Amino acid sequence: MIRLFRVFVPTSILVLLLSEFILLSFCYILASYMTLDVDPSVFLMYDGGFGRIVIIIFSILFGLHFLDLYTDIRTVSNIALVLEIGQAIGFAFLVEAFVAYLNAEWILPRRVMITGSAIALVAVSGWRIIYGLVFLKAFGAQRVLFLGTNPVVRDISERVAGRPELGYVNLGYVDDGYAPGEILNGAKVLGPVSALRGIVAAARPDRIVVGMTERRDRMPVQDLLDFRFSGIHIEDAGLAYEAACGRICTKELRPAQLIFSGEMGPRHSAVVWQSIYSPALALIGTLVALPFMLLAAAAIKLTSRGPVLYRQQRVGLNGAPFTLFKFRSMYLDAEAKTGAVWASKDDPRITPVGRWLRKLRIDELPQLWNVLRGEMSIVGPRPERPEFVRVLAEKIPYYRQRHCVRPGITGWAQINHKYGDTIEDTITKLEYDLYYIKHISASLDLYIIFHTLKTMLRSRGAQ
Repeated sequence: MIRLFRVFVPTSILVLLLSEFILLSFCYILASYMTLDVDPSVFLMYDGGFGRIVIIIFSILFGLHFLDLYTDIRTVSNIALVLEIGQAIGFAFLVEAFVAYLNAEWILPRRVMITGSAIALVAVSGWRIIYGLVFLKAFGAQRVLFLGTNPVVRDISERVAGRPELGYVNLGYVDDGYAPGEILNGAKVLGPVSALRGIVAAARPDRIVVGMTERRDRMPVQDLLDFRFSGIHIEDAGLAYEAACGRICTKELRPAQLIFSGEMGPRHSAVVWQSIYSPALALIGTLVALPFMLLAAAAIKLTSRGPVLYRQQRVGLNGAPFTLFKFRSMYLDAEAKTGAVWASKDDPRITPVGRWLRKLRIDELPQLWNVLRGEMSIVGPRPERPEFVRVLAEKIPYYRQRHCVRPGITGWAQINHKYGDTIEDTITKLEYDLYYIKHISASLDLYIIFHTLKTMLRSRGAQ
């Protein structure tokens, strides 16, 4: 995997993205030679033809990303794949219509657009099917051997089994607690730790992930040293979990790792930069979103009694409480009888207008004011209510550590995990928050904002 924007991105996805850019370029250039009456070379080189084609290509690639075709690139149904690629090409036609409204000289000739899009639909669909069947399994596959079967290893192997685009091939496990030949997440236990040298010689792994269960398992230090100096990459299960899952594993995390590691806490320079650009983005966002906010305020006022804005105490930086602003999406005094409880699916406390505001995430827009006041950032861990924080901090180790940065309107957990109201969901989101805190940067914030826009447009994750 390659690290971009401080995010681990599978090499197979980057190769697919680059190959489809080249393939789409070929489709529209070929259409130019097939349909134009004038010399296509003149059109492409001197009349801005290449630039016009690039606009179409980026529109299609954005459409493919919007439809999650770069998130899970496996082909389950060929018909569904063709339909989704057709939607992405249809989005390019909408972009062309918008470009024509701005300046008709920037659009592709009609015949080039139609012919090129027809060729692209066939070519990209065929390439996706071939890529999924042939290249996805072969390209850059890392042969991984797991030493031990602790819970972290089992989570990694389950993730690897379900996401072949990550580029890992599970060779099996070396562990004393299972009989050789026993199956775990689709791979065999190859033998005990005492047979490690023979297993490595036979399996020839590129990487050994170490996740031994208990202290009774003797770490084969000398063997691992020999393997490391022979060119095999040796990796702790916690780091492998971070790369494969995009979050910090709390199952095997020890306080000493947080205290003595120089990487776990937020970098001071990144936090300072965030405190500068986040209010600037909030100001721009307020100006852009103002018409939607005025419409939302009018809809709330006309459909239910009570104030337009909802004020609620939340826990912020270093555990300090602050007042969070939202558009009111619940009936007045909705918690008078129940007290503080998490929102649930089909929550009866939510008004009909509020349901739409939550679905489109418009109810969160007043938090831009919290960002301008310095209480929040655009990106960060979501702030919780003090009542919940007290309970969660008692039940979940390291929960208080998420308060070492300013909370955010959106975050790494919000674009990677569904809304959940269980302790298990909270632990998963904490792992994503710890990953964000470790890797906090302007580039990661930009990545999260970009994916948040997709989440909002597709109305996912709201409750």
